Amino acid sequence: MQKKNAQPLSDALSDFFDSNDLLKKKLAEHRAVRGWYELLGEGVAKYTRNVYYSRGILNVQLSSSVLRAELLMNKQGLIGKINDYAGMPVVRDIMLR
Repeated sequence: MQKKNAQPLSDALSDFFDSNDLLKKKLAEHRAVRGWYELLGEGVAKYTRNVYYSRGILNVQLSSSVLRAELLMNKQGLIGKINDYAGMPVVRDIMLR
Protein backbone atom coordinates (compact mmCIF):
# COMPACT_ATOMS: atom_id res chain seq x y z
CA MET A 1 0.00 0.00 0.00
CA GLN A 2 1.39 3.35 -1.04
CA LYS A 3 1.12 6.43 1.12
CA LYS A 4 -0.32 9.65 -0.26
CA ASN A 5 2.82 11.73 0.20
CA ALA A 6 5.27 9.04 -0.97
CA GLN A 7 8.10 10.18 -3.19
CA PRO A 8 11.25 8.54 -4.55
CA LEU A 9 14.26 8.54 -2.24
CA SER A 10 16.31 10.55 -4.75
CA ASP A 11 13.71 13.35 -4.66
CA ALA A 12 13.62 13.33 -0.86
CA LEU A 13 17.42 13.55 -0.62
CA SER A 14 17.52 16.27 -3.24
CA ASP A 15 14.96 18.33 -1.29
CA PHE A 16 16.95 17.79 1.92
CA PHE A 17 20.25 18.95 0.39
CA ASP A 18 18.63 21.94 -1.34
CA SER A 19 17.15 23.17 1.93
CA ASN A 20 20.40 22.79 3.90
CA ASP A 21 22.92 25.34 2.56
CA LEU A 22 25.71 24.48 4.99
CA LEU A 23 25.58 20.82 4.06
CA LYS A 24 25.49 21.71 0.37
CA LYS A 25 28.64 23.84 0.77
CA LYS A 26 30.47 21.11 2.70
CA LEU A 27 29.67 18.59 -0.02
CA ALA A 28 30.95 21.01 -2.66
CA GLU A 29 34.19 21.44 -0.69
CA HIS A 30 34.63 17.67 -0.60
CA ARG A 31 33.94 17.46 -4.34
CA ALA A 32 36.59 20.14 -4.93
CA VAL A 33 39.23 17.97 -3.24
CA ARG A 34 38.09 14.90 -5.16
CA GLY A 35 38.00 16.98 -8.35
CA TRP A 36 41.76 17.52 -8.15
CA TYR A 37 42.32 13.82 -8.76
CA GLU A 38 39.44 13.37 -11.19
CA LEU A 39 40.17 16.35 -13.43
CA LEU A 40 43.94 16.21 -13.53
CA GLY A 41 44.19 12.47 -13.94
CA GLU A 42 46.52 9.71 -12.93
CA GLY A 43 49.72 11.44 -14.07
CA VAL A 44 49.32 14.37 -11.69
CA ALA A 45 47.90 12.16 -8.93
CA LYS A 46 51.15 10.20 -8.96
CA TYR A 47 53.07 13.35 -7.92
CA THR A 48 50.41 14.61 -5.49
CA ARG A 49 51.20 13.91 -1.86
CA ASN A 50 48.31 15.62 -0.08
CA VAL A 51 45.24 17.70 -1.00
CA TYR A 52 43.01 19.45 1.50
CA TYR A 53 40.56 22.35 1.56
CA SER A 54 40.71 25.16 4.12
CA ARG A 55 38.88 28.51 4.10
CA GLY A 56 38.45 28.83 0.36
CA ILE A 57 41.96 27.63 -0.49
CA LEU A 58 42.77 24.26 -1.99
CA ASN A 59 46.15 23.26 -0.59
CA VAL A 60 48.11 20.80 -2.72
CA GLN A 61 51.46 19.26 -1.85
CA LEU A 62 53.41 18.05 -4.86
CA SER A 63 56.61 16.06 -5.08
CA SER A 64 57.67 17.56 -8.44
CA SER A 65 58.84 21.15 -8.73
CA VAL A 66 58.52 21.00 -12.52
CA LEU A 67 54.86 19.98 -12.25
CA ARG A 68 54.27 22.72 -9.66
CA ALA A 69 55.66 25.36 -12.04
CA GLU A 70 53.51 24.02 -14.88
CA LEU A 71 50.35 24.09 -12.76
CA LEU A 72 51.08 27.60 -11.46
CA MET A 73 50.95 28.91 -15.03
CA ASN A 74 47.39 27.60 -15.39
CA LYS A 75 46.13 28.30 -11.87
CA GLN A 76 43.07 30.36 -12.85
CA GLY A 77 41.94 27.73 -15.32
CA LEU A 78 42.31 25.05 -12.67
CA ILE A 79 40.25 27.06 -10.18
CA GLY A 80 37.46 27.41 -12.73
CA LYS A 81 37.45 23.71 -13.61
CA ILE A 82 37.47 22.61 -9.97
CA ASN A 83 34.63 24.98 -9.09
CA ASP A 84 32.63 23.66 -12.05
CA TYR A 85 33.26 20.10 -10.85
CA ALA A 86 32.23 21.04 -7.30
CA GLY A 87 28.99 22.60 -8.52
CA MET A 88 29.50 25.96 -6.83
CA PRO A 89 32.37 28.47 -6.45
CA VAL A 90 34.07 27.27 -3.25
CA VAL A 91 37.74 27.49 -4.29
CA ARG A 92 39.15 31.04 -4.33
CA ASP A 93 42.82 30.08 -4.65
CA ILE A 94 45.11 27.07 -5.00
CA MET A 95 48.30 26.86 -2.96
CA LEU A 96 50.82 24.58 -4.62
CA ARG A 97 53.65 23.44 -2.35
